[in-house]
Amino acid sequence: MRLITDMKDKRITLSHGAGGKLMHNLIEEIFKRHFSNPLLDIFDDSSVFSSLPEKEICFTTDSYTVQPIFFPGGDIGKLSICGTVNDLSVCGAKPFYISVSFIIEEGFEIEKLERIVISMKKAAEEADVKIITGDTKVVEKGKADKIFINTSGVGFKKRSLLLGRDFIKEEDVIIINGNIGEHGLAVIKERKGLEFDVEIESDCAPLNKMIEEIIESGAKIKFMRDPTRGGIATTLNEIVEGKNFGIILYEEKIPIGENVKSLCEILGFDPLYIANEGKVIIVAERKDADKILNKMRKNKYGRKAEIIGEVVGKPEGKVLLKTEIGSTRIIDMPTGEMFPRIC
Repeated sequence: MRLITDMKDKRITLSHGAGGKLMHNLIEEIFKRHFSNPLLDIFDDSSVFSSLPEKEICFTTDSYTVQPIFFPGGDIGKLSICGTVNDLSVCGAKPFYISVSFIIEEGFEIEKLERIVISMKKAAEEADVKIITGDTKVVEKGKADKIFINTSGVGFKKRSLLLGRDFIKEEDVIIINGNIGEHGLAVIKERKGLEFDVEIESDCAPLNKMIEEIIESGAKIKFMRDPTRGGIATTLNEIVEGKNFGIILYEEKIPIGENVKSLCEILGFDPLYIANEGKVIIVAERKDADKILNKMRKNKYGRKAEIIGEVVGKPEGKVLLKTEIGSTRIIDMPTGEMFPRIC
């Protein structure tokens, strides 16, 4: 079986799982190339397929390997439920059912496992989804890194709700529901034991109820995506890739907490590239922006919602940032990520 030339004789690195160019190329040149079919090729966070006369089934799956498994604002269990719920929600589906599979390393403390399970239960209850099936495997000590979790989810989407990059037009607006960069920095600060006097918690949260309220408002939404690995920079680059439009971001409008700004300055990171786990980017018609913002700001996970940019005709396929001092710079997709194992 022939491999694409620039992938031949290479090995998987941590950057292949980081959400940047290497991961993008791996998915395109290996997985998508060999698994290609009409449902997969749409390449949204969930696969949507026909089922009922007025609804479509959405199905998604994801695996979680975060290190450390407990961090300020969450843990691997909460992360696994919220991630799957959000992947369904940004495709316009109402999540209903989740499966859970564990791969546990020999010697892992049962007390920690129960903490994780309780966390998953609480997240599922908040999102109003049911965990209906699962599996558990135990591997020898040294054959895994404490615990891995896979979750798959099923939801239902109204057939009349049309979302996708093909619906995006010039002058549409880019909206986000709050501060960026909190999850990635919370994880790395805990992992590295950084003693800086900066408190920060992951934004890990289920967004399905907030998103459902926005959909039911009748606002003309064109596209939604949760900006996880690679941050909002990667997500926005994925939106414009190969399209006849671009995106301009306005630096002063992007919500960033002072704690994130401070830690990024200390560590030399750009918050646009840092992972989030409780954020949604919405592309919508300008006339409905206020309606969406009002719905978001009434929800506890959207109180700091802002319009952060707009869709433009030129340059095509590019994301630009208009800085606070009036200059403009290109926001490219990262090759890898500043740190691995954050989700």
